[in-house]
Amino acid sequence: MLPLITRTELLSRMEAGTVVVVDTMPVAYFEKEHLPEARNIPGFPYEQAAEFTDHLAPTVLPDKTAEIVVYCANTPCRNSEFVGRRLLELGYTNVRKYREGIEDWVGGGLPTASSS
Repeated sequence: MLPLITRTELLSRMEAGTVVVVDTMPVAYFEKEHLPEARNIPGFPYEQAAEFTDHLAPTVLPDKTAEIVVYCANTPCRNSEFVGRRLLELGYTNVRKYREGIEDWVGGGLPTASSS
């Protein structure tokens, strides 16, 4: 399991500009709603999570030492775990997971963005 980060910690790091946030939802969900300035590496369908990560990570996350936080929909969602573990396998050194995901973010009254 990936190390975790709380909503409060994540918000603080986002405000400070010290973290790269990665939404692991399918592209259509990402385009509809995501955390501000999040980048997208889909982790679903699960059997393609590693392939998506291998293909997109070099462009989306060029700095393997950056602080990276992955998230998906909510606690039961597994996308972020698949993508996060693959990032570690690819040599990224500072990957954490916002386990509660965008549902918690929105539930906390925080803003989101869209690509549409």
